[in-house]
Amino acid sequence: MFGTVILLLLTLGVCSGHSEGKSSGHVSVVIVGGTGDLARKYLWQGFFHLYINQVTGGNSFSFYAGGISPSEKATPVLFEILKSLSCLESVSEERCAVLKEQFLRLAQYRELKTAEDYQDLAKHIARQLEEEGMKEAGRLFYLSVPAFAYADIAEKINSSCRPPGGVWMRVVLEKPFGHDFKSAQVLASQLANSLQEEEMFRIDHYLGKQAVSKILPFRAQNKKFLDPIWNKHHIERVEIVLKETLDVKGRIPFYDKYGVIRDVLQNHLAEVMTLLTMRLPANLSSSTEVLQNKLRVFGSVLPLGKRQVVLGQYQGYQAEVQQELNKTKGHISLTPTYAAVLAHLDDPQYEGVPILLVSGKMLDERVGYARILFKDDLFCVQNRHSVHCKPKQIVFHFGHGQLKHPAVLVSKSLFKPGLVDAEWKEVTEHADVSVLGLHISDYYVQTPVVEREAYAELISHIFAGRKNNFISTENLLASWLMWTPMLNSLETTVPRVYPGGVDNHDALNVRLTGKEVSFVSEAVIIGPDRNPAAKDFQAMLGNYRSAKMVSAWSQELVEKLAADIQEAADAAVLQGGVFHLALSGGSTPIALFHRLALHHFSFPWRNTHVWMVDERCVPPTDQESNFHSLHEHLLLHVSIPYFNIHPMPVQVRQRLCAEEDGGAQMYEDELRQLVNDSRFHFVLLGVGYDGHTASLFPGRGVDTAEKRLVALTESPVQPHRRLSLTISAINRAQRVALLVMGKGKHDMVIQLSRTKDDPVKWPVTAVRPESGRLVWYIDYDALLG
Repeated sequence: MFGTVILLLLTLGVCSGHSEGKSSGHVSVVIVGGTGDLARKYLWQGFFHLYINQVTGGNSFSFYAGGISPSEKATPVLFEILKSLSCLESVSEERCAVLKEQFLRLAQYRELKTAEDYQDLAKHIARQLEEEGMKEAGRLFYLSVPAFAYADIAEKINSSCRPPGGVWMRVVLEKPFGHDFKSAQVLASQLANSLQEEEMFRIDHYLGKQAVSKILPFRAQNKKFLDPIWNKHHIERVEIVLKETLDVKGRIPFYDKYGVIRDVLQNHLAEVMTLLTMRLPANLSSSTEVLQNKLRVFGSVLPLGKRQVVLGQYQGYQAEVQQELNKTKGHISLTPTYAAVLAHLDDPQYEGVPILLVSGKMLDERVGYARILFKDDLFCVQNRHSVHCKPKQIVFHFGHGQLKHPAVLVSKSLFKPGLVDAEWKEVTEHADVSVLGLHISDYYVQTPVVEREAYAELISHIFAGRKNNFISTENLLASWLMWTPMLNSLETTVPRVYPGGVDNHDALNVRLTGKEVSFVSEAVIIGPDRNPAAKDFQAMLGNYRSAKMVSAWSQELVEKLAADIQEAADAAVLQGGVFHLALSGGSTPIALFHRLALHHFSFPWRNTHVWMVDERCVPPTDQESNFHSLHEHLLLHVSIPYFNIHPMPVQVRQRLCAEEDGGAQMYEDELRQLVNDSRFHFVLLGVGYDGHTASLFPGRGVDTAEKRLVALTESPVQPHRRLSLTISAINRAQRVALLVMGKGKHDMVIQLSRTKDDPVKWPVTAVRPESGRLVWYIDYDALLG
């Protein structure tokens, strides 16, 4: 049949202009979920356009819609979808009719539920190729199914339908790719068992939008104009916005699990952010270079927390959740349908430049854009309406809005941009519209010569094997690593309720204050009866184990501890010009590190020496390394001289914690040389579930009389070898803070409150500063359970 199709197309002149009359190979396209909503709206149209463009190049095709429905039920549905397909405007009606007829003849539905079904499909493809005498070029699987099915389908493809050697295979995956870092990591690991990285194409359809895909080419084409101004000295702020007028009716089962940040910001808007701020690749066609430059952007984003986001939820959302999820009227969802996130990059080029990512449902208009607003360095005494006195901005207009179509707009007060390529044109005649405060006539405007749908564009890239507009595993995990701490901090946050549409007025407007974002207007949030939030309590002072105790909800506790550390730092610097701070590792202090990095701008970092309380015997680049965590969450984001940073020497002569290398003695010598009387100004400790502190573990013989300051120790869990400050070093400190957080520590807190000093069983009970002060910082979850 394939040969017949090619022959008929040649006869009608569809393949004219190609002297060689034979195919370069046969491609089988399998859309798993081929009669679903996404396939109906976008995928079949995209693959039809691929067929139109590629059949003239000598390729032959077969198309399969896979699904779990029986063939007799699904086949009529498939062909109703295919009958509605349309051709590109450049294709004549006669040619379109022929192409469409042949496309329908090449398509069929197959039930794909079991491994045997995939084996049967593989046998069918092999039989067809043999009958037609065709050489196989590749197989393309598009998984238009829920993400929970990916791993199972990938395993079936790998075991039962993988093409023979020398034939390419591409598997396309739709978001969501997990809902946080851990789930994304698990999914990536599962997929890696069946598919190679180069075979996976994680699709973000926003990267197929024409205005988005032109960001890097535009930057490269206009490099001589942009290089002097594309930096913190000239950029006022960056806005990346996707506004929608529709609600989420019909999508509630999905949407209520994810919300607007996971649905839009973590992927679409974050990807646009990387394109705007990444180092310009030397070769725009190099997917490796593009993806590596994106990674650098994700790694440079300052920590995101509750103070970098505001949330909203449209008024009718609760009723929709109750109806579609069959919930009672008492059920309350905290899923946000609107979010504004303020990000900053720890990058000399963009230091201090606010990057605002905004998206929401039920807003006043449907529009998407990225705007780079430049600082106004001109004051016009007269003729304020002159083009040079108007705002300076570059807008990548994704579509919709008053403009209706994709475009790149450059204020005439900036420069006249060069055209990126022949696929774009300059527009000089305009409708009477304004875009982001400027009349369209105040811009240089470029638009695509032919508008193309995003999925069709990306499908052509998949076929060509071009990966720079797709999400690699590494980039995916880097993105989730950036977003997950914020998402975790928002789990109990009640979003602001807004009425929807034009009635929102200014309810969702935000104000940027330093590195924080907040709503402009005050609002009374009408929410459910709930447990008191953190803001309803102030820090409570008391006593615990004969020492001072500060207790509060976790956020306020971290704020109090950070303030106390800065108070100690300021006092030490004022008195002696230096502050020596020893910090523990683990997950508990990460929120504290974020607080210090994002809110304590006057902290005397240049006069501060940072030391380690303990370290695992792993390389400093290892995720398990305490120094790695400290470096990623704090040191990268503050201006501290590198020679003031003192990691423990666990790796000497390419060996880890070898006793004969003397790492413990080296650290002790450094400490005695730099720290006056070996007395730290402030030591931060945590407490493990078993009562260990630093890397001093139960039953390991904590010697309260020893004179050493640093020692090699043994942990009951891997990695077993540790380097740690001794009790002697800790008890010399002027101030010691013991930070305990989380409900999981409640039993330990109760047990410790009833326990006498027993350093062998409970090493933390040996912490008793000789002439300093001990304060316990315990959050309400750990204290009250």
